[in-house]
Amino acid sequence: MDQGTQGKVFDKRINHAPYNFHLEKHQTIDFADFLCDLHQRFTQRQQELARKRTEVLEASHKGSLPDYKETSEEISGDWKIELPVWCEDQRNQMTGPADDGALVVKMLNSGAPGVMIDLEDSMANTWENLSQGIQYAVMALHGDLTYYDQKRQKEVSIKDSETVIWARVRGLHLNQAGVIREELMSASVYDVARIAFAVDRKKLKHNLCFYIPKSESAEEGLFWRDLFQAVEEKLGWEKGYIKCMALVEAHPFAYQIEEFIYNLRDHILGLNLGRWDYMASLIHFNLEDEKWVLPDRNTIPSDVAFFQNLRELQVEICHKHGLLAIGGMTALYPSRVDVELNERALKVLEADKKNEADVGMDGAWTGHPDQNEIAVAQFPKPNQIDVRKTELEEKPNLRPVPVGVGKHTLDGTRAAVRTVIRYRHGVLSGKGASLLDGYMEDLATDRIYRLMIAQRIKHRDSVEILDDGKEVKHTPEFITQVFDEELKKILEELPENEHFREAERFTKARHLSEEMITNGHFDPI
Repeated sequence: MDQGTQGKVFDKRINHAPYNFHLEKHQTIDFADFLCDLHQRFTQRQQELARKRTEVLEASHKGSLPDYKETSEEISGDWKIELPVWCEDQRNQMTGPADDGALVVKMLNSGAPGVMIDLEDSMANTWENLSQGIQYAVMALHGDLTYYDQKRQKEVSIKDSETVIWARVRGLHLNQAGVIREELMSASVYDVARIAFAVDRKKLKHNLCFYIPKSESAEEGLFWRDLFQAVEEKLGWEKGYIKCMALVEAHPFAYQIEEFIYNLRDHILGLNLGRWDYMASLIHFNLEDEKWVLPDRNTIPSDVAFFQNLRELQVEICHKHGLLAIGGMTALYPSRVDVELNERALKVLEADKKNEADVGMDGAWTGHPDQNEIAVAQFPKPNQIDVRKTELEEKPNLRPVPVGVGKHTLDGTRAAVRTVIRYRHGVLSGKGASLLDGYMEDLATDRIYRLMIAQRIKHRDSVEILDDGKEVKHTPEFITQVFDEELKKILEELPENEHFREAERFTKARHLSEEMITNGHFDPI
């Protein structure tokens, strides 16, 4: 895709509208005016918030790590939101990419109390995927989306249910190019505007609901509040009609969640611990610290202290103010063809969600219809907002070093390299999430693996990575060798009829992945 906009070249990683796109021609004049006004009011503010994020990360790498701040009595007091009746039960929120219409219908027909239709991490961030995803999201909100089931030879529509539908828009870290010539636009502004302007309130079962990703400060809550209220005002909606949940996915944000929800109290209904992005962020902010070289990803228990302490803090703050506390995704997926994998995946799911329920959380995230029943069953009632742990330390340690946890092995490095190559191949093929070795990998887990590889290179002289008991120095040259070896294995495993078509794409994915690590590209773009 041409990245130029009348001579101006943007970062090739930025989603770019086609060169021949003209807002007034491809959308209505009313929408163009609506969007341009929001763009003028909010994009510069978004750019400033993004700049502040960079400063916080740089400060962290110089030794000034995120920490709690003194907060006012007004913010930390006993104020509460009123949880709507239609949102009292969110024991499982099923999630999947918005551009997969069949999956969206299947999720909505799964019986899950909530469904999050994703325009972000699980969807490739291209103009074509985004446009399709927004169209399907609006159709799903209206109950109009269908797909043709080839196996049953029939059209499948959305069943009538009480399922709450959420749309996850792109976060403040992302820009949208090409919508307005010569200018970058906040991707958040674009996505919210497209969905809000397109929905017909008469067709909605409940308030319009968004999921906010990748927040990094309490100040960003004011951005979302003002954006939602500007949309409401321009569309003639009552104040507070737009509702939202927000993901806790960034390490500095974990220290400011009470301030954030206070700033968004007219709109926010809950917080969700997006633990894979949070793990990536935790590594990123501690990249200079050799003690934070994490073990092989799949040897880290889900109840590791840096997760568990945050879970407990999230539950206490949310329940104190009447909000839902939702747990994160279990990456190991069930299988309808592999009995052993299916049994293991559902057992892991049950233990993971039981842990979240025992902490006091109100629900979970899953990505497969077969996970819904088990996930919901772990939570004893529609919500646990009455659960408060008064004995909890007011400001718990959110950076407990993971001593004695997991293993640091060459096999773990190889698994990371193999995954990032195959994940990037999926992105080049238009997929934002890929099922690999039984695990659903998206941009969050891809970031974890790239950061883990970078850690092992950076701290190779102080952290042992073992292979059959022998230390293996992770020099840049050695990692290049591992990338070459893993690519060779992947290509050798390709079916003969796919080799010619896919070899070039896998090779490109291999070079892009290592290049991202070498260049320090770890932001979720």
